[in-house]
Amino acid sequence: MFLNKYFVFIGLFVWLSVSCVKIEEYPDSPEGNFEALWQIMDEHYCFFTYKEIDWDKIHDDYAARITDDMNSESLFMLLSDMLQELRDGHVNLTSAFDVGRYWKWFEDYPKNFNYDLKDKYLQPNYSISGGIQYKILEDNVGYMYYEDFSSALGESNLDYIIDKFAVCQGIIIDVRNNGGGLLSNVEKIAARFVNEETLVGYIQHKTGKGHDDFSEPFARYIEPSTRLRYQKPVVVLTNRSCYSATNDFVNAMRYCPNVTIIGDRTGGGSGLPFNSELPNGWGVRFSACPVFDAAMQHIEFGIEPDIYVNLEDSDVQRGKDTMIEVAREYLKFQK
Repeated sequence: MFLNKYFVFIGLFVWLSVSCVKIEEYPDSPEGNFEALWQIMDEHYCFFTYKEIDWDKIHDDYAARITDDMNSESLFMLLSDMLQELRDGHVNLTSAFDVGRYWKWFEDYPKNFNYDLKDKYLQPNYSISGGIQYKILEDNVGYMYYEDFSSALGESNLDYIIDKFAVCQGIIIDVRNNGGGLLSNVEKIAARFVNEETLVGYIQHKTGKGHDDFSEPFARYIEPSTRLRYQKPVVVLTNRSCYSATNDFVNAMRYCPNVTIIGDRTGGGSGLPFNSELPNGWGVRFSACPVFDAAMQHIEFGIEPDIYVNLEDSDVQRGKDTMIEVAREYLKFQK
C-alpha cells in the first residue's frame, strides 16, 4: 500500500534530517567553503529544473568574487547571496553570528493578517486546546486559530473542539501566519474532515547526484480518523505566510469534502529540508525532497485559494477582519 511506503520514507527522512549529508573534503578556506556549499546544493537540492536555475553559471558568477583574504562576515554574506538565487525559504546558512535566509516569498506580498483583530474575535472567554485557540462566534460559526503546526496536538484536543463545534453551521480554520511545523499534525487535523482514504499528493527523494535523479513518486493519502469527524462546511483562511507544513495542510484540506480555501495564495515551501555542514562548521539547510499535489503538480510556490480575499484597511479601521467576515458570510449559505 502506498500509504505505508510513505510513512517508511518519512521515517527515513526524520533520521536523515538529524544527520549531515556527507560530501568530499574541502579545505577550511574561503574557496574551500564556497566549493563545498556549491557541491552540497548541486548534488542534493531538488528544485533546480523546476525553477530553471543555471547552477553552473551561478557558480562561475560567485566564484569570481571569492578572495583568499575575505573575512568571515564577507564570506557569509557572499554565500548567503548565492543561496538566495534559489528563491527558497527552506534554504538557510547558519553561523554563530547570523542566519542567511530568503524571506521574499512573504515580504513582497500583502500581510493579510492582524493579530489584534484575531484576538478581538476570540475575546472574551475563548478556549485553548493543544495550541489551537477556538470559540463559537455569535452567528453560530466555529472559529479556530492554529499558529504553529509544531504546537502539541493530541487526538483528545481535536475531540473536544469537534464536539463543541458540532452545533455550528460551519467552521473557520484560520492558519494565516502559520509558518509550518510537524507533518503529523497536518495529517491529524485533516483526518477529521475526510470519510474515506483520500489521495492528497506525492513525494520523491533524490537517488543520485544529478539534478533530475529522483525516485518514483510515493503516493500520499489521508486516512479518515476513527474518532469524531466534522461533516458540515469548513473554510480554511490563508495568506502568504502559510508556509512549509501549513502549505501542506492547505493542499490536503482542499481535497476534503465541504472544504473551501479563502484568502490569499499560500507562501509555498514544499521541499522537505535536509542538513549539512561546511568545513568551517557553518550549517546548511536545503530542500531535498519535492512534494506534489494529487495531480503531480509542484506546490513549492504556493496554493491558490478558491476565493481570493484581502484584508482591507477600511475594515481594519472599523475593527473588522475582511477575511473572517467573508468566510462567515460564505458559511451562511452552505448546507
